[in-house]
Amino acid sequence: MRRIPFLLTALVGLAIFSCSKTKNEEKMISTISKEAFGQLPDGQQADLYTLTNANGMTVNITNYGGIITKLTAPDKNGQWADVVLGFDSLAPYLSGHPFFGALVGRYGNRIAKGKFKLNGQEYSLAINNGPNALHGGTKGFDKVIWKATEIKQDSVVGLQLEYTSKDMEEGYPGNLTVKVVYTLDNENALTIDYTATTDKPTVVNLTNHSYFNLTGLKRDILDHEVTIASDSIVPVDTTLIPTGKLRAVEGTPFDFRKATKVGAGIDKVEDEQIKAGGGYDHCWVLKRSGDGLEKFATVKDPESGRVMEVYTTEPGVQFYTGNFLDGKLTGKGATFSKRFGLCLETEHYPDSPNQPQFPTTTLNPGETYKTTTKYKFSAQ
Repeated sequence: MRRIPFLLTALVGLAIFSCSKTKNEEKMISTISKEAFGQLPDGQQADLYTLTNANGMTVNITNYGGIITKLTAPDKNGQWADVVLGFDSLAPYLSGHPFFGALVGRYGNRIAKGKFKLNGQEYSLAINNGPNALHGGTKGFDKVIWKATEIKQDSVVGLQLEYTSKDMEEGYPGNLTVKVVYTLDNENALTIDYTATTDKPTVVNLTNHSYFNLTGLKRDILDHEVTIASDSIVPVDTTLIPTGKLRAVEGTPFDFRKATKVGAGIDKVEDEQIKAGGGYDHCWVLKRSGDGLEKFATVKDPESGRVMEVYTTEPGVQFYTGNFLDGKLTGKGATFSKRFGLCLETEHYPDSPNQPQFPTTTLNPGETYKTTTKYKFSAQ
């Protein structure tokens, strides 16, 4: 008779364990969901997709401009917080913003005087940044509705976005068919895969323009510690167009080969390049060992312990420190003041169509443009 209570206890314990295990297993499932995000003036519907991994990390992406509206990351105490600048609704994105979280194209960064020649023919683009063209034009890839397809696999969730940019849209030649895939895995990494094909020779330079703030949008990014695997930058003139030569970072405020606080050299205006950019708004030439995906940067917020590691297949990265944010825009309970976010826009160099010594951005029929960038989050 003494064995019955023991058996009952064991069975009850097993039942409790089984229930607990089931609940934990449910929590470990990655998910993707969709909701209405708003309507464009022309009547098109924008949707918002929420990607959630098994750890509870979430990434929100809208098919309007492929914009990342939210991305959460854990701190050293396991607390999750949003670490990208943006808005909770569609309206502020439609009212104008400095490319918060946007998918940028057909050409990310600047093209001098909005002109370039390709196979002897000159093409003219919209002048939308001083005397130059910037980030694809008046209505770039960040301002169109993309066809969205949800992805659900064993350990990842993702969102595939597709768009065809018509021949001469924003002045660029060729019908360009673009596919961008955002994938969230259980290692707290968001990977972005870009592919494109064309039916005419054209130029392509796609990137994502997320502004990161690892404090959880509590204060500026001047105390963020940044490491960039680069020995040189692409220096620019006063309109932020490359001079055509490279400049070594050694002995300058641009040396981030070892972890360095953003604020350490950002205001050293005696450096002509700091003065030209109003801080950091330059392309770093990445040290690469091949064509594959390689880690090139680490960003850490010492107070929260949040860490972001960035990998890419691209030859360069535009490191921008929110120098033109002026506090006029607010979102998610924060005021987006000067240097409240930083960007690491993986890309080819600015103005490459006019700089034959730079890695080419020309895409011909029969070729496939393909690049990958990954942002991985952790805490220390």
